Amino acid sequence: MPLSEDEQRILTEIEDHLYESDPALAREVAQTTIYTHAFRNLKWATAGFLLGTVLMVILLSTSFIFAFGGFLLMLASLLCFENNARKLGRAGLEQMTENFRGGGLRDAMGGAGDRMRERFQRPEDVD
Repeated sequence: MPLSEDEQRILTEIEDHLYESDPALAREVAQTTIYTHAFRNLKWATAGFLLGTVLMVILLSTSFIFAFGGFLLMLASLLCFENNARKLGRAGLEQMTENFRGGGLRDAMGGAGDRMRERFQRPEDVD
């Protein structure tokens, strides 16, 4: 059910007051979605899996028990990744990757890809 004009005006006033009183909170609320937490956990689970892999490979020659601990870290990270991937779902994944398609990743990297393309671009053959 759409909001009436009076309700829409009141909501706009509340939003304006929030931006005036606490702009940092307003920015945080505007940028946070229901999928942000699950996506952050996916990143942590990936890092944990990589750390567990490195620990297992390095410690396998010295101690089987500690290497098994690295394997358990990998297993726990994989289960956490799977659980959060289910929470994220297809719609959440599409919403989170829109930021990267829109140039968010390009802006975060500071145009490093453009600089690399320019560096390795062959000069045009002049006849």
